[in-house]
Amino acid sequence: MSSSKVLDRVRRCIDEAMIFASLMVLAWPVVFGRLNAENAGLLDWLLPAGIVLAVSVLVSKLADRWPLAQYAPVSAAVVMAALLNAGESGAQAELTWLIIMVAGAILVRQFLGARTNQGLMRDLTRQRAQLARQAFRDSLTGLGNRAMFMDHARDALADADDTMTAVILLDLDGFKGVNDTYGHAAGDELLRVTAERLNANVRANDTVSRLGGDEFVVLLPRLTDDQIADTVANRILRDLLQPLVVGDIVLTIRASAGIAITRGAQHDVDTILREADAALYQAKDDGKGVARRFDPARFAQAEQRRHDEDDLRQALALRQFEVFYQPIVDLAGEHTVGVEALVRWRHPSRGLLPPAAFLELAEELGLMPELGIWVLEQACAQAVSWQRDNPDFELNVNLSASQLGSPALTDDIRAVIERTGIPPRLLVLELTESVALVDLKESARVLGSLKTLGVRIALDDFGTGFSSLSHLGALPVDVVKIDRSFVQAMPESATGASVAEAVLQIARTFGLAPVAEGVEDEAQAARLRDLECAQAQGYHFAKPMPASGVTELLTLQAAVQA
Repeated sequence: MSSSKVLDRVRRCIDEAMIFASLMVLAWPVVFGRLNAENAGLLDWLLPAGIVLAVSVLVSKLADRWPLAQYAPVSAAVVMAALLNAGESGAQAELTWLIIMVAGAILVRQFLGARTNQGLMRDLTRQRAQLARQAFRDSLTGLGNRAMFMDHARDALADADDTMTAVILLDLDGFKGVNDTYGHAAGDELLRVTAERLNANVRANDTVSRLGGDEFVVLLPRLTDDQIADTVANRILRDLLQPLVVGDIVLTIRASAGIAITRGAQHDVDTILREADAALYQAKDDGKGVARRFDPARFAQAEQRRHDEDDLRQALALRQFEVFYQPIVDLAGEHTVGVEALVRWRHPSRGLLPPAAFLELAEELGLMPELGIWVLEQACAQAVSWQRDNPDFELNVNLSASQLGSPALTDDIRAVIERTGIPPRLLVLELTESVALVDLKESARVLGSLKTLGVRIALDDFGTGFSSLSHLGALPVDVVKIDRSFVQAMPESATGASVAEAVLQIARTFGLAPVAEGVEDEAQAARLRDLECAQAQGYHFAKPMPASGVTELLTLQAAVQA
């Protein structure tokens, strides 16, 4: 037992003893008179003592409800002692009066202290009530806060039985702009009016709370029809669109809403709130100002994307990527004269992934500059080892759109060239035609800067751009790679015209070296020879392979030539 509990029991016993003793003083004349009688017995003493004990218990019970009641017997006892001592004289009487005065002073002090304690208790009770309100209420709007919503939502789910519980999560569109443009006072008024309009569109047993900032939530318990949630959400959005006048400003409250519904106690509060949040993101993605229900399929896609993003960031940190190489051949003798570096992702659970599975996501996440330079350095270091036995062996490495837009691109590539020792003239940097034509002037400037390093520039997927022919002369390009769609569309007859033939003619006109992509059979290779295309690459010659495969290929090629 704790010391505080022991002290409370001791105080309780003292208070009860004080009440009993005071009542005995009041009853003493009667008890004393009975005991002095000639025929007085034990019963004559026990009867009044029992009555006093019963009255003291009753007074103690009353004191539990009215604390000042315990001082009534004591006060009466002090007054009786004073009356009984009245008229007495001598030292004994003076001592008695002194004791009575001390007892009276103590009684008055205790009485005043009890009154003070009662006032403190009332203040403490009021403060506790105020703190309780603050713990569950939003001070700005008067709505419930997150704690109240969570509490009511848990109760609603526990009491749902076979009915449905809906959560509508709302977010004001453009609220930050209101604060930035018109000030926080206008923003606060916007939040207060939003709260009023939300309350006006729900039932008495529904709960409206402000979760924080400009985010609100509505709890609809015990629904028998799931369409009610959609109706309430859309009604709220329409009502919020009514103009609001704040001073001289007319504002419109536009919001998006996400709806999640569960039957019975299938979900806990965190799950249904998370689903409503996912639905709110869906509403934002669909253009804002609309209400959307939670869609498990879209949620799964979003979850998968988040996992992919985390995996991709981790892959870059752990260097889970590998560089594969696709040979580029001289069509005259079909011997390998260079390679194109192509990145692969060695995923720990999904295996080896091609570029199409992750490069677009890496571009969106802004990871391509770092990944691209890593691929460039790996490929350059490997190419240098091949160039020892093949002096004119070329390396083609792709540049992404975000790399082209990086102000540090030229310096980064210069640093890689210096670290690896690759001859700049044997390094070909490829960029797609669509990337180059986004901003022709800026592309020309960046490519011009790269050309100062001594590298060559290749335009990939040539012929697919809308303005490629008219703007080709503006770009400092050395090589054009004919898109595979043109190669595969070539007619088998040597007399038939093709887009590939036209592209080859354009390349010669501008003095560019052509390379045909996507060659898949001997017929296409033969047709390209007829068209005097010097180089090509494709599955007909070799698929992309690890560096060891290229090494074996070059070794075999050297043996054949010898």
